[in-house]
Amino acid sequence: MSPKISEMKSSKFLKKEDVGEGTICIIQGVSQENVAKDGADPEMKWCIHFTNLDKPMVLNSTNMQLIAKFLGSEDTDDWENKKIILYDEPSVSFGNKLTGGIRVKQFKTIVKPDDPGQTPKTEPSQDLEPF
Repeated sequence: MSPKISEMKSSKFLKKEDVGEGTICIIQGVSQENVAKDGADPEMKWCIHFTNLDKPMVLNSTNMQLIAKFLGSEDTDDWENKKIILYDEPSVSFGNKLTGGIRVKQFKTIVKPDDPGQTPKTEPSQDLEPF
C-alpha cells in the first residue's frame, strides 16, 4: 500500500500521523524550540518533550491547558515523568479549515481483575473524551 502525502512529509516535530488513535507518552520536559523552516527567521514556540518519543510536540494553548488540568499543575516542572495520551483528533481546525491535529487525553489506569485468584492488572483507560 502506498503512503499518503502527509506520511511522506518529514518533520522534526510530532504530527497527528505520529500518534494515531492513542499513544501513551511520558513527559521529559518543556522548552522553547525554533519551529521555523530552514532558512527562515527564527520562530520560537514552547514544545513538550517525551522520554519515549524521538520528536517533541509543539504546544498550543488548548493542549497546554488540558495537560495542566489533567496533571493538576500549571508549573511544567511538575509534569516531568507524568503520563498523558496523545491522539489524532479529526475535529481540530486550523484557520477556518478542518485539518485534524494532536489532542491530549488524561492517562488513567483502571483495574481489571481477569481472574479472582490473580493480581489485578492496570491498563490505560480507553476513554476518548479529553475532559
